[in-house]
Amino acid sequence: MQLFRNNKSHSFRVMEDYELVRECIKGNSRAQKALFDKFAQKMFSVCLRYMKKTEEAEDALQDSFVKIFSKLPDFKYEGVLEGWIRRIVVNSCLDQIRKNSKFLSDVQAEEVEYKLDQNSFIAENLMAEDLMNLIQRMPDGYRIVFNMFAIEGYSHQEIAQQLGITESTSKSQYLRARAYLRDRIEKK
Repeated sequence: MQLFRNNKSHSFRVMEDYELVRECIKGNSRAQKALFDKFAQKMFSVCLRYMKKTEEAEDALQDSFVKIFSKLPDFKYEGVLEGWIRRIVVNSCLDQIRKNSKFLSDVQAEEVEYKLDQNSFIAENLMAEDLMNLIQRMPDGYRIVFNMFAIEGYSHQEIAQQLGITESTSKSQYLRARAYLRDRIEKK
């Protein structure tokens, strides 16, 4: 019985989101504010994972919501609105990073594999805030690929296409990010 209620609640929330989108498209300013208020905090957390500075994350969030509101008529009312919004936010962060710097170097994964023990990467004891701080301090290439692969769930092939790099570079950057985190965790 409990499972049935959760599914019903989820369906109701999805319908609420779809109605919110419809109202935003009509130009309803209350609906636009409600959409922003509902998703801004979560999406700011996403921006913080990609950007090094709070100000950069704020800029990325603002750019993201400009894109979100302009693309709402393209929303297909399939799936969860939050996932659609998150993808726009991630892409906005990547766009901003691309504009500001060259962040990845083409390094083969084999060059860094020796640094990792398969069973040595244990971060369960870290508080979420500590992990966020470590991620923010990573070099750009490590941070971006780590976020896309480990947190957002992109494949290395998708990451390579999005960033204009090779799959081996994506894998290399991810392995380096893991080694970076492991090293910092061991020093704590």
